[in-house]
Amino acid sequence: MSILSGYRVLDLSVAMAGPLAAMRLGDLGADVVKVEPVTGEWQRHTAAGGAVGNEVNASFLSLNRNKRSLAVDLKSDGGRELLYDLVRTADVFLQNYRPGVAARLGVDYETLRALKRDLVYVSVSGYGETGPYALWPGQDLLVQAMSGALFSSGRPGEPPVAAPYFLADAVTAYSSFEGVLAALLHRERTGEGQLVQVNMLDAVIAMQMQELSVHTVGGVPQTRSEEVHAHSYIRAPYGIFSTADGYISLAFAELSVLAEVLDAPSLGELDAERDGFVRRDEISAAVSAALRTESTDYWLTKLRERGIWCGPVYSYADLQADPQVLHNESFVTYEHPTEGTVTTPGFPYRFSETPAVVRRPAPLTGEHSDELLSELGVSTERREELVRRGVVVSR
Repeated sequence: MSILSGYRVLDLSVAMAGPLAAMRLGDLGADVVKVEPVTGEWQRHTAAGGAVGNEVNASFLSLNRNKRSLAVDLKSDGGRELLYDLVRTADVFLQNYRPGVAARLGVDYETLRALKRDLVYVSVSGYGETGPYALWPGQDLLVQAMSGALFSSGRPGEPPVAAPYFLADAVTAYSSFEGVLAALLHRERTGEGQLVQVNMLDAVIAMQMQELSVHTVGGVPQTRSEEVHAHSYIRAPYGIFSTADGYISLAFAELSVLAEVLDAPSLGELDAERDGFVRRDEISAAVSAALRTESTDYWLTKLRERGIWCGPVYSYADLQADPQVLHNESFVTYEHPTEGTVTTPGFPYRFSETPAVVRRPAPLTGEHSDELLSELGVSTERREELVRRGVVVSR
């Protein structure tokens, strides 16, 4: 039995943040029901990277394992009543509609709370559900740009560079996941459900607890460097440097030791804690010049021998072949009915007694509609009628 076995989660979210949070709950054993439109969730029709798949694209597949799909028209009276029946059996309801949409559909917190008093209702938004930006599009890049983080790296006078993955979505997903677990624990103790609100902007702000506190408490401004430097609040050298044949990452090196390894005696005359901040460009320039003279493997060996923190800079192909990644079984491989053998990232946690497993691949649209309606006690005749009327899609 998995940790969340016995809990039912209704996932009405789209895109990444909500679906990823719901998938993590499914990975821990919850019965996650993906309630999606009869045409399928938005992500089914938007293939990240052009990876369209046979019937299920890679991006949808990656965010929706361990779920069952009910495809239903919530704008119809019949579809809404089916959802209400499902809510009465559920523990968690998760949605990331634009503010106001849930109320128009009749699936807002107050409406559903009247059906299930101990329901944990999670509402995910871009900037909050009230306020001047409530109706702005909550898109990952836009939130990253607004979060302040992008001015902590890069060169002055050049455009800041965003994270090359959906950072804001991922952080929001884990904040939502955390919120669900906390609310369920509260319910176990008190029998009380509640509304949990998560927004992308607050999630990314909270993630920068240390950096923003250096600014708000310490009064230290963000100052970008002319030379290679990955973080305005960390002393040099810190970043990704070129070598003779590639790149290497370098962090928190003791300058006296680094001076010996790189044969750069000028570095040994500097104090890391003082000069590492105020003479950042000078230090980074000296390190860059030295590292370009030899290969990545050469420097990894030499630097590690002296206890200097360094590492390779991987592509995705390199990552998959890494011996530690293989040892950790960081990726999982399983069979999908239309996509065949698929390999995706696995689980970020390990449990000795209740391990996370892939119980279900990402579902086809409405793949479990008939199964779920049968569980709700809907007769065969009624199920067939709902399909004929287009209220429900069933595979």
